[in-house]
Amino acid sequence: MLLVRYSEIGLKSAPVRRRFENQLKDNILTMLMEDGVEALVSKNGARFYIEASDEERAVSSVRRVFGIASVSVAEECASSRMEDICAKAAEYSLPRLTDGQSFAVKARREGSHGYTSMDVGREAGSAIFLANEQKGVRVDLTDPDVVFYVEVRENRAFVFGDYVRCHAGLPVGSQGKVIARVDDDRGLVSAWLMMKRGCRLTVCGSGDLDLLRRYDPLIKMGESNPNALGYVLGTSLDELGSVDVTRYNVPVFFPTMGMTDEEVSDIAGTIRAGL
Repeated sequence: MLLVRYSEIGLKSAPVRRRFENQLKDNILTMLMEDGVEALVSKNGARFYIEASDEERAVSSVRRVFGIASVSVAEECASSRMEDICAKAAEYSLPRLTDGQSFAVKARREGSHGYTSMDVGREAGSAIFLANEQKGVRVDLTDPDVVFYVEVRENRAFVFGDYVRCHAGLPVGSQGKVIARVDDDRGLVSAWLMMKRGCRLTVCGSGDLDLLRRYDPLIKMGESNPNALGYVLGTSLDELGSVDVTRYNVPVFFPTMGMTDEEVSDIAGTIRAGL
């Protein structure tokens, strides 16, 4: 089970949040389908749940979907009984703790239960310790070698070992359409940053469209779009004076204007790596 968390969508009003959540789900399904990953996607509360047979490929796909803050590969159990959570935590820990290692349990909870988050952390930690006692493991809440996370949400509990950080932002398609000129790294990064803010792109220029399509399979190629609300240029601060914005009949955006060449290069490297 992949546990998917979104970012600033949670700050929106209820109607806007529902619209953005629906757009995000559509984008997740589109990306999984584009990558040939068979999966079931569902949502409950502020989480999306993805059941996929190939977890590694599913994570690789989902982490490129803008709007997602993090993903965790988790194992699930019922949350009605503390014993079930402890048993799952102990089972999960067995192949992940080696001789002499220290560990900690971080728990969070949402919903109505007969226990607190502190109760979950304490009891699950005790179960993990007893299951691995022969390895000489110890509890270290300050600087542990291994951290186990337990997230309880309504009638479900999830145990996992890490957070895969994603790009966050807003779902592509939740904002307006823009035209982006991509001729170099600044143009590439500028277009990518506008996608991160939820814009759907029409791309022109000599740049590699396939790099951007990895983050939005529905991206288009062309010099114009009658529905475009803006134009995106990869322009540095030093070059800004040479740009004639009056030639455009829409607002012009310069996402990388305040970035150094090194900062632009770092982001361009991330885009090329498809991370």
